[in-house]
Amino acid sequence: MQKEIKILALIGVVVIIAAIMGASYYRNSVQSERKSSASGDSPLVRPDSPTLGPADAPVTLVEFLDPECESCRAFSPVIKQLLKEYDGKLRFVVRYMPLHPNSRLAASVTEAAGEQGKYWEMQEIMFRRQPEWGERHGHVPQTAASAQQEPPAVLFERYAAEIGLDVEKLRNAVAQNRFASKIERDLKDGQSLGVSKTPTFFVNGRQLMRFSKEALKSLIDEELEK
Repeated sequence: MQKEIKILALIGVVVIIAAIMGASYYRNSVQSERKSSASGDSPLVRPDSPTLGPADAPVTLVEFLDPECESCRAFSPVIKQLLKEYDGKLRFVVRYMPLHPNSRLAASVTEAAGEQGKYWEMQEIMFRRQPEWGERHGHVPQTAASAQQEPPAVLFERYAAEIGLDVEKLRNAVAQNRFASKIERDLKDGQSLGVSKTPTFFVNGRQLMRFSKEALKSLIDEELEK
């Protein structure tokens, strides 16, 4: 009987040690993922990903977006509001998940605008004027006849002129397919993370499972409390 008790006690000790080691491994894995994400060297964040907010912010919010996505457009003001609300505590990172017909071109134009220092201005006007150039459930948008007759490339150059960009320089950058590999890499990174729709958000590496402003704020607050 004493021998059996000793064996059971030994088993209990082994189980406890295994549980402690497992918990430690989990913590280290989470910390490693956060450090990797913060350093800009992971499928979540790449060194050339567009960002807003301090690099050393305690919370990194990554959005896989599609410029032609209606939900991305609708949620864009929420992101701006959150950046103001969590000023200095939140870093926002954009990744591309092109799922619509004009997505890759729109992303390329936005990147080209970034070369001229107006990435965010171009993203904003793209979203604001999305009904002019974006497809809606496979149908041409019901806008003015003149807008219907103009292809997205022409409209994008018009937007570029409106925000003061060198249109010829932007046109050349897009024509050279300078950003195609970056957009394709983002797509593959997203797929490796299980992203299949837009927008998809990650907060310090944790995917937002319920799409709403309240759920996103809750996840950010959880990370800030750690």
